[in-house]
Amino acid sequence: MAISISLVLLLLILAVIYLRNGGLKLSHALVCAMLGFFLAGTSMAPTIQDGLAATADVVSSLNP
Repeated sequence: MAISISLVLLLLILAVIYLRNGGLKLSHALVCAMLGFFLAGTSMAPTIQDGLAATADVVSSLNP
């Protein structure tokens, strides 16, 4: 759960930065958000979540 919340916050911060700099239009952000909600309701959601969790585990195990 902590990974999902932090990932959502990171994506939200990136979206706000892109919106403020003009690199992302509001309509594009809304389409991306709707895509995320629709993907969460499909049978692919567990696969996507497992892939993100595995990626987070790999990144967290790296030492600088």
